[in-house]
Amino acid sequence: MLESNNLRLFSGNANPALAQKIAEELGRPLGKCTSRKFSDGEICVKIEESVRGLDVFVVQPTCHPVNDNLIELLILIDAFRRASARRITVVLPYYGYARQDKKVKPREPVTARLVANLISNAGASRVLCVDLHAGQIQGFFDIPVDHLYAGPLIADEMKKMNLQTNNTVVVSPDVGGVPRARALAENLGTPIAIIAKRRPEANKVEIMEIIGDVSGKVCIMVDDLIDTGGSIVQGAQALVDRGAKEVLACCTHGVLSGDAIKRVEESVLSALLITDTIPLPTEKCNSKIKVISVAPLLADAIRRIHDDSSISELFQDYAEH
Repeated sequence: MLESNNLRLFSGNANPALAQKIAEELGRPLGKCTSRKFSDGEICVKIEESVRGLDVFVVQPTCHPVNDNLIELLILIDAFRRASARRITVVLPYYGYARQDKKVKPREPVTARLVANLISNAGASRVLCVDLHAGQIQGFFDIPVDHLYAGPLIADEMKKMNLQTNNTVVVSPDVGGVPRARALAENLGTPIAIIAKRRPEANKVEIMEIIGDVSGKVCIMVDDLIDTGGSIVQGAQALVDRGAKEVLACCTHGVLSGDAIKRVEESVLSALLITDTIPLPTEKCNSKIKVISVAPLLADAIRRIHDDSSISELFQDYAEH
């Protein structure tokens, strides 16, 4: 229960269910605001209560529809700034455009930096993120960024599933994800393996080789996000082809666009664990997918930001838990 009367939590339309869970964890109601569209698609936002001099937190992942949710977030920030909020913290459980974080080819934009500039210039005081696609994105902001990790929550769930055994191996779906896989493996006390792959074009994957012993093992593939599901599904099949006993997958952000759900259902994966940083529509729910809530984690972080206490200690608490 949060006793301070100076904190207000608001939600955009991107993930109101998560915002409501965070509010319940904090023991206070969501702030009142409305958002609607004009007939031409323009978004209109109105804050329905005074926020003058208050510490405002607005929950709005920039997930599908990405552009609508991003513009709504920018308008919300502007509304709070013009309403004289003392501080505006943007709670971004999922940061859209994060994969466009560098120039790979000539004349490409760095859209992750552009979005950071938009959020900063709109009037945000600080940003609270969960598992950014690349940690250096924090440096794109000219305002403080608190970067949270869902890994401890996922590890706790894995332990409940009795996957903390000598017969388990954590697998990184690519070389870039090795630090993430190593962190989960250390939490579970298991070895790691790596899938070497290449992308001939966007959303296309070609498995090259698997580094590590997976024969007869229960494999846990871990990534920050799953979009079309191609990498995870092909990687799972490659692991089974090389003798894996069972393959599970987990990620923080279940983007699951296009035919991803169908691919997961028809794949050799026995389970897919995701968090609720992005809402999972009812029509996409199935027996293979399990959703873990990040609401307690975000509520703890919001409480600590409001009280000006340490965020890093939060992860010490989770590690001890």
